[in-house]
Amino acid sequence: MTYETLSVDIDSDGIALVTIDLPGQSMNVWNEDLMKDFEAFVDDLIANEAIKGAVITSGKSSGFLAGADLNMLGSSKAETMKEAFDQAWKLNGILRKMETGGHSAKDLLKGSKHAKPVACAINGLALGGGLELALACHYRVCADNPKLQLGLPEVQVGLLPGGGGTQRLPRLAGLQAGGMAIMMGQPMSPQAALAQKIVDEVVPVEEVVSKAKAWVKANPKASAPWDKKGWKFPGGAGSMDPRAVPLYLGSSAMALKQSKGNYEAVKAILSCLYEGSMLPFDTALRVESKYFTKLISGPQAKNMIRTLFINKQAAEKGAARPKDVPPTDIKTVGVLGAGLMGSGITHVTAKGGMNVIVLDRNMEEAQKAIDYSQKIVDKNVKRGKMTQEKADAFMARITPTDNYDDLKDVDLIIEAVFERPDVKADVIKRTEAVIGKDVVFASNTSTLPITGLAKNSERPEQFIGMHFFSPVEKMPLLEIIPGEKTGDKALATAIDYNAKIRKTPIVVKDVRGFYTNRVFPPYANEAMLMVAQGVKPALIENAAIAMGMPIGPLAVVDETTLQLGYDIMTATKQEMGDAYVSGGTDDLMDIMVNKIDRRGRRFGGGFYEYSEDGSKKLWPGLSEHFPLTEDQPTVEEVKQRLMYIQLIATAQCYDEGVVSDPQSADLGAIFGWGFAPWTGGPMSHIDTIGVDNFVRIADQLAQEYGERFKPPMSFRAKADAGERFYKAA
Repeated sequence: MTYETLSVDIDSDGIALVTIDLPGQSMNVWNEDLMKDFEAFVDDLIANEAIKGAVITSGKSSGFLAGADLNMLGSSKAETMKEAFDQAWKLNGILRKMETGGHSAKDLLKGSKHAKPVACAINGLALGGGLELALACHYRVCADNPKLQLGLPEVQVGLLPGGGGTQRLPRLAGLQAGGMAIMMGQPMSPQAALAQKIVDEVVPVEEVVSKAKAWVKANPKASAPWDKKGWKFPGGAGSMDPRAVPLYLGSSAMALKQSKGNYEAVKAILSCLYEGSMLPFDTALRVESKYFTKLISGPQAKNMIRTLFINKQAAEKGAARPKDVPPTDIKTVGVLGAGLMGSGITHVTAKGGMNVIVLDRNMEEAQKAIDYSQKIVDKNVKRGKMTQEKADAFMARITPTDNYDDLKDVDLIIEAVFERPDVKADVIKRTEAVIGKDVVFASNTSTLPITGLAKNSERPEQFIGMHFFSPVEKMPLLEIIPGEKTGDKALATAIDYNAKIRKTPIVVKDVRGFYTNRVFPPYANEAMLMVAQGVKPALIENAAIAMGMPIGPLAVVDETTLQLGYDIMTATKQEMGDAYVSGGTDDLMDIMVNKIDRRGRRFGGGFYEYSEDGSKKLWPGLSEHFPLTEDQPTVEEVKQRLMYIQLIATAQCYDEGVVSDPQSADLGAIFGWGFAPWTGGPMSHIDTIGVDNFVRIADQLAQEYGERFKPPMSFRAKADAGERFYKAA
């Protein structure tokens, strides 16, 4: 029999070597073609007497199998819940048939029937459905590579393992270890998997197939442990054991602490563990498929899959790149400025395999970029993440200079000097005097419009904005901003550069603040406004974290500093004159910055006070300057204000074309300022709420708290028409 996605080679011992290798794909995944082929092979394995057993491996150097094709899951066309369940059960059914050899669990428990032995030779990463395939095999041999990852990360896209993972992993590793691995979604190394009895052997990669074959040859009759009479859960008898009670109490508490109750998948995983451990194995698998069906049919998983996987991947592959522009071969990048941002840009550029000429006003300043990267690579060497040889090669790619002539052969310029138009104008002119005529000039600025800066350039069509986030080596988003005269070559070059540094890019309109700095400030402002209104700071911070934000807004303001906020406010006042409208926090910032010197963490403290050991707590003195009101709002009221101020600001950006599609708005929000990932992003969340409900609630908030909550007219029109944003997209 011939297959499209795998090959089968039967040796003289009757052992079939099954090599999975999806054509035209960089990584093996469970898609419709592989499931069709694999089911056909399992049927042949059971029926063909010439096959005595099988070893499953991968033909790709990229890994064993990375899970299910999320594009397939995200585009399910099931019209009824039964159809959805049948689709969800498909992989579970195939793997169980392989595991049992097509026999009933009753016959296996009696010992009257056995399956043909199947071993797994894991020669690369095995995640999600890839690990589930391995768990359904009777024996698992794994390559001894500390970088190889095994895990079930489905929770990170709002799902649970749907190929038996919630049942097999706890039965091998125990309820607690297995359950936490599934709920956290974190991968483990081969040695960690061996210690938890998730794999049976860890051997050099060149021996995985021979070791797996040796086991198959030595074990002609096979059964999974749970298909043998007298089997019990490691450490006890599952959920019926009194010892399991603390586990579920503890797991629920830990899951709630991590998810804040926002992630439906975590609750569903707990249910699978609890119910499945009390049921016969085949029934437990159907329970898993039931919960999987519920998740995949609901909006949360659809939103998370769409934003965190499908749209993220499309953006990173260059969906916004002009198609008719040839690729730019970027070998050397000139970075102007060796401050915090310039040093970070230098580091990620070198990490992307490019050479960097980093320029500053003198060699002492330029050396700061070297020191910045040296500190990071030394830490990586110390932790075993990088060899000294690779660290030396990394640092050799960075050259500091104070001479503009050294930039003459670069392929791209990225400017990261002070946020002052006159300083930027000077470096633009001095750089363009020496670089090649076709070299693109990118400016890293967080607020200054690109069109204005491009007026200092002799080639505005090759001038573009690249807004990095701090710290550059950790923050995943890159805002790319074409000016009014920016051409396709500049945009294509920016996206080609991004492909090398592996950020998530969005293309945004050239307005002051661009996208993220148009949305995040109102959110921080709302938190500060509540402080000024006498709301407990701890209530504000905890409400934001409970909503799904990574840290509280007051903590973020401390990190970015109140001094910066005050300076921006002062500059905006001067620029706008009589047209300036206060956001309600002018007095608060004046008190914090000028009267009590609480300017932010960098200046010793702001809303928080900081200890030498790195810990922090809200500053008790706040209430002296901003007295607490007797009648405090509820957590839900605070959460609603903090959520809707972000939704409104995003809606305004979308209305004004700052972001041209909902995908970019959602990606920018989650990867730019940490908007609650469980929503799929603000535009996805508005769709989930319903545009009509969003408008209605926003109007209520505007009536209660002020005009800043009023939604744009285009959203009212969308609500009246009963339309959704993603359907339109």
